[in-house]
Amino acid sequence: MVIAATREEDLDDLLPLLRAYCDFYDVAPPDAALRALSEALLDGADGVQLLARDDGGRAVGFATVYWTWQTLTASRVGVMNDLFVAPAARGSGAAEALIAECADRARDHGATHLTWQTALDNARAQALYDRVGAQRSRWLDYELALGGAPRG
Repeated sequence: MVIAATREEDLDDLLPLLRAYCDFYDVAPPDAALRALSEALLDGADGVQLLARDDGGRAVGFATVYWTWQTLTASRVGVMNDLFVAPAARGSGAAEALIAECADRARDHGATHLTWQTALDNARAQALYDRVGAQRSRWLDYELALGGAPRG
C-alpha cells in the first residue's frame, strides 16, 4: 500500500473514489465541483488530499485533511473530513494507513490533534476508529446551509 498526496496526474483516478464516497452518503455534487475541490488542495495550503494505491498501483482509497485552529486546545488541528476505501479494498489496511498518514501530515503541519466525524449509523467506520485508538467526542454536530454567493 502506498499513500501519497494527490497530484494533478492522480485526479482522474481520484474522481471515481470521490463519487463512490458521495454515493455512500447519498449526495450528488457535480463531478466538476469535486475536481475543483481536489485541484484547490494540490498546493497544500488549506489541507491535503491523500490517495491510497494498492501494490498493483490501483487507486483504492482517499482521505482529506483540512488545517484549522481550535480555541479549546489553543492549537492547530487537522480535520480529517473524508476517509473512503473502495469496497473491494476494505480490510486491506488501506484505511488504517490513510489515518496514520493523515496524523503524520497533521503533526508535520503543527497540529496537536486530528479530529473527524462519521455518520451515527456507520458502525464499520466506528469499529475502525476504535481499533486505531481514536476517542469518541462528546460533541454533537450541527450544520447551517448558506446557499448563494458570498456577500461583499
